[in-house]
Amino acid sequence: MRTHQNEPFVVQRAVKAIMVPAGIEVNLKPGQAGYITQALGGSFTLYIDGNLFRLPGDQADAIGHEVVKPPELPPDATLDDLKKLIWEQMATCYDPEIPINIVDLGLIYDCDVKANGDGTHDVGVSMTLTAPGCGMGEVLVQDVKEKVEIIPTIRSANVELVFDPPWNQTMMSEAARLQTGMF
Repeated sequence: MRTHQNEPFVVQRAVKAIMVPAGIEVNLKPGQAGYITQALGGSFTLYIDGNLFRLPGDQADAIGHEVVKPPELPPDATLDDLKKLIWEQMATCYDPEIPINIVDLGLIYDCDVKANGDGTHDVGVSMTLTAPGCGMGEVLVQDVKEKVEIIPTIRSANVELVFDPPWNQTMMSEAARLQTGMF
């Protein structure tokens, strides 16, 4: 997987981005130049003038990259297929400062899928953060919500931020602990 780390770019059109870690929305202007520090899960972490910004994948054309395409669900998909795709989608959500997805970080506590009578589904997700005061919390919650809601048959996703139990390093997958050196 190519991560585009330290790839230079120039903003090609006006676009909104989120300042990391403050979580503040800012407007990037055409002509601003910087480097991509992380490109995982369809979003980009950009370094411009000493600051980090998160750019969602559906705005990738603003920095000269292909827009991320939504996931597909086969017409004969089972509930298990849908649940698997939901978890795959959540695993495309990354903390902009840590190159590990939120599923492997152990931030997803629960994911419940409820079938509706009309063939649609509602999803409830409980998630946490590595630190309660993280300014990117609402951004990550919105990222999960958007990535789940673009799945065919999903009517709504309710993503709740919880802090009980508090997150700790033992909640990380073995692969994530290996990657960060946290044993």
